[in-house]
Amino acid sequence: MKRHSDNKKGGPVGPSQRQLRAGELIRHALVDILREEELQDPALTGVSVTVSEVRMSPDLKHAICFVEPLGAGVTEGAERRTDEIIAGLNRVAKFLRGRLGRSIDMKFTPDLKFIHDESFSSAAYMDRLFLDPRVQQDVRRLSDVVDEDEQD
Repeated sequence: MKRHSDNKKGGPVGPSQRQLRAGELIRHALVDILREEELQDPALTGVSVTVSEVRMSPDLKHAICFVEPLGAGVTEGAERRTDEIIAGLNRVAKFLRGRLGRSIDMKFTPDLKFIHDESFSSAAYMDRLFLDPRVQQDVRRLSDVVDEDEQD
């Protein structure tokens, strides 16, 4: 039986409430596991990781975990170091899945895939743009125009 959707164009509707709840449950559990466990991968020794989002498949059997290594920063070789950390997390994904299965109450424990969260670097790039003197000048001009309109 076909499910009716409110989307008139027939495109993707987005994640369901069930997917969102399961993603948050897994994100919180992963944060606890990563904080408490000493992972045996050399790329993960002494590394702290922020789990910013977990997106679940509709059947809740697969989870894509968006992570940002703390301290990778903007130093030389940071991108390579970040790639090593993400690869390390994907190598220990089965171990993390086993620990996750003991800490959550779901019918299936999802397979985990770790991906670098690019939103942090995008936000830093936008901050740098807003601090650019040319952009500041445009913002001041725009605020002057708005102030003149309000006075009329």
